[in-house]
Amino acid sequence: MNNIQQHQAHQNTMHQLFANPVRLLAPMEGLTDPLMRQILTQIAADLGRPYDWSVSEFIRITQHVLPAHVFYKYAPELHHNAKTASGTPIHVQLLGSDAQLMAENATYAAELGAPAIDINFGCPAKTVNSHRGGSVLLDEPETMYQIISAVREAVPAHIPVSAKIRLGYTDTSRMDDIRGAIAASGADWLTIHARTKTQGYKPPAYWDKIQSFNALDIPVIANGEIWSAAQANDCMTQAGTSHLMLGRGAVTRPDLVAQVDNHTENHDDSGKNTATLLWQDLIAHQVKFLEGAAKNDVVLVGRYKQWLGMLTKGYAEAQTVWESIKREKNKAVIINALQASVQ
Repeated sequence: MNNIQQHQAHQNTMHQLFANPVRLLAPMEGLTDPLMRQILTQIAADLGRPYDWSVSEFIRITQHVLPAHVFYKYAPELHHNAKTASGTPIHVQLLGSDAQLMAENATYAAELGAPAIDINFGCPAKTVNSHRGGSVLLDEPETMYQIISAVREAVPAHIPVSAKIRLGYTDTSRMDDIRGAIAASGADWLTIHARTKTQGYKPPAYWDKIQSFNALDIPVIANGEIWSAAQANDCMTQAGTSHLMLGRGAVTRPDLVAQVDNHTENHDDSGKNTATLLWQDLIAHQVKFLEGAAKNDVVLVGRYKQWLGMLTKGYAEAQTVWESIKREKNKAVIINALQASVQ
């Protein structure tokens, strides 16, 4: 494929990806792992509004090109045309500060079948930031530029390269510099979590501050503090973009993605979510999660309790189940309690 053909293939890919408002499932370390992605993308597909794509948990790049098994661990979907069982594409996210190493690992990920490469400049974790990764690089716009441009140059032209950022590290004073770095880097689109690293996950999210990034000649995806369809609508209005990435709200209400594009029908006069996915309909998905592949049942039960704890914010029934199993370690007992909750 010559350069003109590669450019045309890339343009076609971008047109297809953003032909309509996109809805993405966010990468969240220790939460949207492959099993959770499988469950949540299946629910979305069953409800008739599948996610346009999701992104893997970040793969940390430090000293060398990682072996294939590491990429397969974080994105086992690479074994299946980089899609979940329900057909949702999975993009591979990398995190690191060495531009050349990031480029080499991105190239290998593409060889393994990654349909797109996402670069993490948003992770607020202290352990990540202390090793010069994630959101700490928002204080180094030049490094951001070097990383994105190196990856963009290294991977085949038809494979998109995107970036995920926050509004800044300790504050928003570097936003102009960050925007300039993104503009010059060749990134194909940008996802913005509308808070600084210092603001963490504490409400509110400052969706209006995303507006200034719309001057970039690339799609902008808004993220942060979207728990309901009403908030999604407010976010799109304030941010000036129709594209959304859903995170913790999508785990708490797995039907949120279906509600977002139909918020009028799925809200009562109070603005609260009305049911699209009833608790009894969610039982089978929870059982499937508990029967998923894991190193051992202890890990699986712990992961499930994390999810159930989040579901208590979206479903009253989840609170009842939580109270009955919060100290339970036996997976079979937990499954029985789940099934009994709808009898």
